[in-house]
Amino acid sequence: MLTDANEFLKTIKAAAAEGVEAKKPVNVFFGEVQQINPLKINVEQKLPLGEAQLVLTRNVTDFDIMVTMNWETEDALEKGHSHKVEGLDSGGDSIGLTTGESSLKHSHVLSGQKQITIRNSLEIGDEVVLIRQQEGQKYFVMDRIGGRR
Repeated sequence: MLTDANEFLKTIKAAAAEGVEAKKPVNVFFGEVQQINPLKINVEQKLPLGEAQLVLTRNVTDFDIMVTMNWETEDALEKGHSHKVEGLDSGGDSIGLTTGESSLKHSHVLSGQKQITIRNSLEIGDEVVLIRQQEGQKYFVMDRIGGRR
């Protein structure tokens, strides 16, 4: 009788596992970008996904964003600067003029709100992390693996 109970329990567990898998709950996958336009990602070397199946997050797209900055550039032209003019004047006499040396050392302040573009778009060969939507219709491309930028 105990053997029958164990078999019954195993059958129930197997049926429950099959039911969960049949609904295709969220799963994490790894893929590689094969093509850019149109986008094609090969998931785990066996499942090619096209644009219609992919949802791209901000982590894998270019986007503009406003930032507040208060920066100062490094000094430019730190060494002295002069000009030398050599040649002949209209009478054929030699000319040799040199301006006095002056420092053009300066920097620039960048402050306030500025719009910048974040370049995150995918490139061929990028390895990415994908999450499959429940029911398996869409794959969210969450991020690239490693750092190419």
